[in-house]
Amino acid sequence: MTFTMKTKKQQILNLAGWTWSWVATLALATFGPRFIWDDHQLLTILFVGLNFANGVAMIIANRSFFNSLDEMQRKIQLEALGITLGLAVIFGITYSLLDTTNLIANDAEIGFLVGIIGVTYMVSLLVIRKRYA
Repeated sequence: MTFTMKTKKQQILNLAGWTWSWVATLALATFGPRFIWDDHQLLTILFVGLNFANGVAMIIANRSFFNSLDEMQRKIQLEALGITLGLAVIFGITYSLLDTTNLIANDAEIGFLVGIIGVTYMVSLLVIRKRYA
């Protein structure tokens, strides 16, 4: 049992590490050209590529984490991810349509959609976990 708990903790720490690494490289790729390296194109390309590579590593860490879960935890995660995906597609397309038809004053920003995805996933997990508890 201790081995299983340690492995699960290692999986969570690995996932957290790759997630924060992806967030850090995203911040560098986003703000670096403007505030750090004065629009140097090669550095920008390198950091965008580094962010992409970190994203792939984060996906692999997610997959490894999900594979370490028991059946009930996988079911909870799958339901939360399904709700999140459905809402992201419907909300994202509607949001884009509002922008392209000029029904909203501002341009549709992907950051807003990413925020909605994060909140939806967290709320879905909390509600579904409570339902199965």
